[in-house]
Amino acid sequence: MNLEQARFNMVEQQIRPWDVLDPKVLDLFMAIPRHEFVSEAQQALAYSDLELPIGEEQTMLPPRIEGRMLQALDIEEDETVLEVGTGSGYMTALMAAIANKVTTVEIFPSLQATAKERLQNFDNIEFLIGDASHNWDDGKTYDIIVLTGAVAVLPEAYKNKLNLGGRLVVTIGNAPAMTCQVLTRVSETEWETETMFETVIPHLINAEFSEKFSF
Repeated sequence: MNLEQARFNMVEQQIRPWDVLDPKVLDLFMAIPRHEFVSEAQQALAYSDLELPIGEEQTMLPPRIEGRMLQALDIEEDETVLEVGTGSGYMTALMAAIANKVTTVEIFPSLQATAKERLQNFDNIEFLIGDASHNWDDGKTYDIIVLTGAVAVLPEAYKNKLNLGGRLVVTIGNAPAMTCQVLTRVSETEWETETMFETVIPHLINAEFSEKFSF
């Protein structure tokens, strides 16, 4: 299989038609080989419009969704990023290639160990283990925050971890009705919200809707 051609087709037939037109973002997808972030057995599917399994019953987001998220974030080279859900490490790589620093949190040590190997050429990534489904209480604020899995309800803590002008990308809701949104902090007490598209993606662990009604 010609992986270079598959990568080109991914950009031109999946990502660009989904209104991802920022040259910086398209160049990233061409520059970072997606097949290096999947198992050898899955390499033929690495550039397909699929949620690929990555272990621990977790999946890799389709490229078009990653592309829309990255375009909305518009990461600059001096900005700091908090990623909730390292997963395969591919989205981590895309962001680390632009940003000043990426802090990435993963709940499954096995997934992070694999991602760490794949990302060893980057020197601006901090790897942390833990449950960040509702907050990551590290006392820091960030320019960019990305939740790579859905949440039933947006955690307020993440809105408050944004620097002024910072952007948060999150998918909110429960199947079959989820929306991917970008929130921008415009003041100490105000955020602008833009709904980008409807989708259905897996929830972050412990971020599913579980409230039970009692009478």
